[in-house]
Amino acid sequence: MNERRETSTCSVCGRERLVSAALGVCRQCILDNYPAVEPAILKAHERARSEFKLPLRPPSDGAQCAQCVNMCKVGDGEVGYCGIRRGDDGNVIRSTRGAVLQWHYDKLPTNCVAEFVCPAGTGCGSRKYSRSNGAEHGYKNLAVFYGACNFSCLFCQNWHFRRLTKAKSPVVSSNRLAAKVDRKTACVCFFGGDPAPQVEHAIETSEIVMEKNDKVRICFETNGSMNRRYLSKMADLSYDSGGCIKFDLKTWNVRMNRALCGTDNRWTLNNFRWLADYSARRGDRGVPFLVASTLLVPGYIEEEEVAELAGFIASLDENIPYSLLAFSPAFQMTDLPKTSEAEARACLEAAKAAGLERVRLGNAHLVG
Repeated sequence: MNERRETSTCSVCGRERLVSAALGVCRQCILDNYPAVEPAILKAHERARSEFKLPLRPPSDGAQCAQCVNMCKVGDGEVGYCGIRRGDDGNVIRSTRGAVLQWHYDKLPTNCVAEFVCPAGTGCGSRKYSRSNGAEHGYKNLAVFYGACNFSCLFCQNWHFRRLTKAKSPVVSSNRLAAKVDRKTACVCFFGGDPAPQVEHAIETSEIVMEKNDKVRICFETNGSMNRRYLSKMADLSYDSGGCIKFDLKTWNVRMNRALCGTDNRWTLNNFRWLADYSARRGDRGVPFLVASTLLVPGYIEEEEVAELAGFIASLDENIPYSLLAFSPAFQMTDLPKTSEAEARACLEAAKAAGLERVRLGNAHLVG
């Protein structure tokens, strides 16, 4: 494996470190000297968002949107930080009657964060939730890619969702989307972008699907920062159908989250804790309900950050599956290298040392 690591000079501390030009500042300065690096961070997110005509900051003058962590206040005719919710006569509504999304079918088992523990990849829960005693070959997943997000990740691996946000197209109704579920559809996964800005659509679609189909799992892949009232409905849908909720725990430190993702991560961590408690209350189904993942961003999300996140997860339940994902240069951070073999190995060991029982590297083919 190629483990070459290139460094550059941090604009604040002047040290040679692995630094992305998008930020120009190193991990340590973000953690230890945030006021000094904040101007560079704000400029980085302004550059990333202006091309897609997204608000540079969560708006603060208008009707209250309580959809997610950003708690935007949106004026009439303006849009929230997600770019998809807008002010209308003193209220905040979705910009479209349906949801902005793309959909496709994935053959099972598919490259899913939870593939190594879920019915699609393993056949667990075969008596009630799975179509077979092993991996669900011959069946498919309805993958729903939402065209909006309430985070602003500079490293986003699916950054092209912003083109959908900008175009406000294509738009698909809940009924039309639910009709794509056929007898060979074993699960529906809502991801993106992120479901959070359009989560009512995901919930409505799921309810239609479950009413008409008695063996289709409902899954969500999300940054986890939505209002708890929506999360509660998501939890019921996923738990009752044998599906799972996959939280992308991007960072542990709130300063790091603001630097890389443009917003706060405390709702995410609190919602993850709430879901762990929800799962414990509901009991063991024989199928994992809550799954975590973290993208290993060289120079920023490495062994130390993973150890903190894994310790947090283990404190809730050491059996929660945790998938570490190798980084591929993308969006604003194309100058960073791929995750190295050595770093991937160190992060895996750190997660296990924190007490987690089920840890894996989800996309080892990307390790560079």
